Amino acid sequence: MKSRFWLFIPGVILAAAAVRGAAGPAGNQRWSNEQLNETARTLPAKMSKVRVAFTGLASWGNHSMSILHREGDGQAELHETENDVLFIRSGEGSFILGGRIPDGKPTTAHEIRGSKIVGGERFPLHAGDVIHVSAGTAHQFLVEPGHQMDYVAVKVHQ
Repeated sequence: MKSRFWLFIPGVILAAAAVRGAAGPAGNQRWSNEQLNETARTLPAKMSKVRVAFTGLASWGNHSMSILHREGDGQAELHETENDVLFIRSGEGSFILGGRIPDGKPTTAHEIRGSKIVGGERFPLHAGDVIHVSAGTAHQFLVEPGHQMDYVAVKVHQ
């Protein structure tokens, strides 16, 4: 039995199919909420100095998916050739979208990072929120001390 949902976000349409029972056609994968929760529980032990941990779930041609756990602010970042779709699973924090990274430096091919964003829009994040970040747009997670956030990130390469 298949169940489908369509999520409409300005500028992007994301279609996902959840397959119950037998395995679907090659290249399709499904993660239950229980499986995602189990994976998320392992992440705090893998936390880096910048208070973030992640594990890749899968990669398919031009897109990939990871699950992340964050207990602190992230760097300001800008992906020149990747779009991000972020699904907040638990916790709370803030997000800055747009603006510029005044001290931004290339860290890898097509990736710029810095300490802060100037001129972006800041808004709160809560479980259930979804964000689409277009390639070339500065963005940054902010998580207050004592708080945490778990989310799934889908990266779509242009």
